[in-house]
This record gives sequence, structure tokens and C-alpha cells, in this order.
Amino acid sequence: MVQAKSWILAKHFDGFPKDSDFKLKVEELPAPTKGEVLLEAVFLSVDPYMRPFSKLYMKEGDVMIGTQVAKVIQSQNSAFPVGSHVVSSCGWRTHALSDGKDLTLLMADWPKDVPMSLAVGAIGMPGLTALYGVEAVLQAKKGETLLVNAAAGAVGTVVGQIAKIKGCKVVGSAGSDAKVAYLKELGFDEAFNYKTVSSLEEALKKAAPEGYDCFFENVGGQFSTFALQQMKEFGRIAVCGGISTYHDAAYQTGPYPLTTINWKQVKIEGFMQSRWQSDHPQGLKKLMGWYKEGKLKGREHVTKGFENMPAAFMGMLQGENIGKAIITV
Repeated sequence: MVQAKSWILAKHFDGFPKDSDFKLKVEELPAPTKGEVLLEAVFLSVDPYMRPFSKLYMKEGDVMIGTQVAKVIQSQNSAFPVGSHVVSSCGWRTHALSDGKDLTLLMADWPKDVPMSLAVGAIGMPGLTALYGVEAVLQAKKGETLLVNAAAGAVGTVVGQIAKIKGCKVVGSAGSDAKVAYLKELGFDEAFNYKTVSSLEEALKKAAPEGYDCFFENVGGQFSTFALQQMKEFGRIAVCGGISTYHDAAYQTGPYPLTTINWKQVKIEGFMQSRWQSDHPQGLKKLMGWYKEGKLKGREHVTKGFENMPAAFMGMLQGENIGKAIITV
């Protein structure tokens, strides 16, 4: 028997999450039966998508959704031997039993000098989201100008770096001067703090007077309205998220810029990385290759202690992290 802890959604979020919305549960897990494995969490992930997904796909009393890098500590499944590491979607748990169907073994040739935590970051779901958004949705080309907001987050940092690898001019928006400085370290051509500029519209114009071919959208709200006006003819917008709207009690409405979309002939496409599930192995190898070549960096914002997961989640939603927010157990 193993003592397992998990964080439960005690109450659906009403506006911004608060401590009382979460409850820590402790239970005893039995040894795995035939075909099962017992996992022990090593690195856990908190991501913006958890906020809207909790409303859509969870009920009160469910374990908080999420992914983690876990170690197999007991196994009755030959595909996952003891000591191997996997990416699991078992949520906010210290330990879990699995039949293996929701597990992905870490790449067999994962280099020892590359942190395994990147498997839930730049060489994991956020990295794949950035990769598919830039390559498949935006189809960014050398010489084009790409805009990304929430640019200092887990996805945004990778978006900008991939776009630079493709030969694009990259403009990033972030919420602090420290984040802007980091974006410049990564090679962003232009970056600005949207919280301190006197005019968001003018900041977007100044960063790219010629306009934008591609826009990787993570924020929504007013930013989208101004960015759309700066798109070039035949521009492409990849809608990955809308974090500025996640805590709204009701969906935002208007303005409806259909004329701008029409006249500029802009293409707007929502997407999730799961669409390209069959391409994940190849995508992860590409990301790992760039990382090993020094073309891709994966900064992490680390919180220690499983007991601090709710605080890490809320901090991430408030923008406290630069790069990927992870929790070490």
C-alpha cells in the first residue's frame, strides 16, 4: 500500500480561483494488478488551459486535471518497466495506478543532460502547441513578421524561438519589464510591456510599422481587437487561447470586426495540439534537436512541494512565471 495525495476541485471557480476551491485528499493505493503500473510523480505541470477546461470537463469532487512526468515504481505491465519515466495525464496526484493507456514513455534516447521536466514544457505539450501553431496553422515563412502575446509563457517563449528559427521577424508582448528583457535574450526582434505602454495600438504599430503576417493569439480581449487592425492582407491568426477572458462570468461580446477580416482577407483558425496526435513523436524529436543545438531554450519557473500546487496554479494565472511553471514533489 502506498499513501497517495491528490488535489480535488472542491468547488467550481467563480471568477479567479481561490484556496477554498481546492481540497487535499489522502488515500491508500493497492499494489498494481496484471497490466497495471504504480506511478510516482516527479514533475507536475500547471497550465492556463486548466482554468476553462475545469468548467467544461470537470465536476466538483474530481481530481484536478493535468499532466506530469512520473516514475514507474511498481509494474505488472511489461511495456512500462520499473524505473522508467512516463508522461501521464493522471492530474494533480503524487501517486496513481494506471493501465498504461494514458501513458507515454519518455523518448528512449532522452539525453541525460536534458532535464526531464522539459517533457511537460518546451519538449512536451506546450512545445508541440507552439510548433503546430507556427508550422501547421500559421505556416510562417522566412521574412514574415510574427506577433505573439503572453510571449514569456510556456508556449509563447517557444513560439518566438521557432519563428526565429524559421527566419521571421518576431514581436512579443508580455506583462513585466523582466519578461521583456528575457524575450530580448531569446532573440525577439521587438518586445514591449503591455501594462506600461501608453497605447497598445501605438506599441503594436511601432514594433512593426509594416504590419503582421502572423499572429499567435494567447490572450484575447482588447489585445485581439488592436492586433487585428495591424494584420497585413492575407494575414493568418492562430488562436491558441484567451487567458484574459478565462475568469469572466459571461462570455465577452463584440466588437465584431467582420469588415476588417473581410477586407484584409485574414484567416483565423482555432487549434489544439491534440489534432496532430500522430505527429507527436516526430514533433518531439524536432524540438529536442533544436534544444540540443542550442536553438531552443526552456526556462522554468519551479515551485517546490506538492502542497503548493494550488498556489503555483494561481500564480501562473496571474503571470508570476517566466517560461514553464512546474512543481517538483
